[in-house]
Amino acid sequence: MLANTARLALLTIAIGLAQPVLAAESATPPTVQKINLSPDQQRIRAPRNEEAIAQIPQGFKFAQPGKFTVAVSGTAGPPLALLASDDKTTIGSEADTAQLVADSLGLQLNVVQTSWEDWPLGVSSGKYDAVISNVTVTEARKKRFDFATYRKDVLGFYVKANSKITSIKQASDIAGLKIIVGSGTNQEKVLLAWNEENEKAGIKPALLQYYDDVAAAQLAVQSGRVDATFGPNALSAYSQALTNGIKRVGIVNGGWPRRADIAVTTRKDNGLVKPIHTALQGVIAGGQYDQVLKRWGLDVERIDQSEINPPGLPD
Repeated sequence: MLANTARLALLTIAIGLAQPVLAAESATPPTVQKINLSPDQQRIRAPRNEEAIAQIPQGFKFAQPGKFTVAVSGTAGPPLALLASDDKTTIGSEADTAQLVADSLGLQLNVVQTSWEDWPLGVSSGKYDAVISNVTVTEARKKRFDFATYRKDVLGFYVKANSKITSIKQASDIAGLKIIVGSGTNQEKVLLAWNEENEKAGIKPALLQYYDDVAAAQLAVQSGRVDATFGPNALSAYSQALTNGIKRVGIVNGGWPRRADIAVTTRKDNGLVKPIHTALQGVIAGGQYDQVLKRWGLDVERIDQSEINPPGLPD
């Protein structure tokens, strides 16, 4: 298996190959102009939050004394989580968010790479104090874990930078378009529902295209073979930042038609979720939270305030 940085390099090269076919007119500038992939991240830091620190249960035993040990899935992908150019340091928006929480709690950050399958047992056993790895709040997970939200779960429509398509917000906007979508995903569910709505209204449905390879999908959009991609916002936002070859023209809630939240996840009822929530509220108010999202091109996923254990997606 290729290291994350190698895969990222291949993705960047593949997307770059599409650039000559793009027309000369410029796209809307992306939020992120440059991506720092070095292990020296110069992360945004937060001040100690005395209110949050006071809420840590007396005698609480962190996984490692004096440290906030956070699990991040190594397969999350950029900009959420990837390896730096040294192929060992975990970087990305999730690690940056973890840094803000650790700083607020007066602790040193200890990021641990884990698999998606491992984190539930790791958090439950106390191996990790928390997981910050694009975990969506669900009713089933709330039976085992506590949650403090920090991002919206967002799906994005992306088109090539000079596309005449400027907005996709509703069923009629996808009429007749060729759209890449993942098979069996919630985003496919959205498009199938919109197609059904269009057919009932006598409007031409979208033509759904299925690609297993992310780089091939990006190439198809930038070369004009398809009109748009529809999937998790983060990866496409990162591609936009790297190449300026695509642009976002619409978003849909990741839990459509329900709300979906991404949250810091802790062991159920161990008392840590409240200080983490207070820490998140502090960095939202202080502006450090927005700086992290802007750094990784995730502005559209921001929340106005963190919530503890909000309604989750159904079982």
